[in-house]
Amino acid sequence: MNQDATAEPVDLAGAAGEGPVWGMASEDLNATLLNWRAGEGVVEHTNADLDVLLVVVAGSGVVSIDGHERVIRSGHAVLLAKGTRRAIRGGPEGLRYLSIHRNAPACRSSRPSVQRERTGGRAAAVRVCHLVWATRCRCW
Repeated sequence: MNQDATAEPVDLAGAAGEGPVWGMASEDLNATLLNWRAGEGVVEHTNADLDVLLVVVAGSGVVSIDGHERVIRSGHAVLLAKGTRRAIRGGPEGLRYLSIHRNAPACRSSRPSVQRERTGGRAAAVRVCHLVWATRCRCW
């Protein structure tokens, strides 16, 4: 998923898949493109270490920040301050967004994974975390 920070421009609309579908990191910055189907996304968690900027590139969804839900759609940007509880889920047509944050040392050497949580036999939200930093880094 990670590409060299000096790579050629990338077509963000063309990246296929669900969850983290593309990423780029430098020594200082990390950017990840995430794509969620309707009703799926990132379960509520708190990131105590990093501010995260979400930039919606397609679709719509809901971001919950400290229990307050806000509708987001293509063209919107939302700053998720460190220490806030946050959750993200795709709207009816799904949600595609960039998650941009300072590159913490533990994030540099890890690869993302996706874990599906099931409630009542139906797929619920998707928790995204780093394998190496699973207990601390839930930046997306």
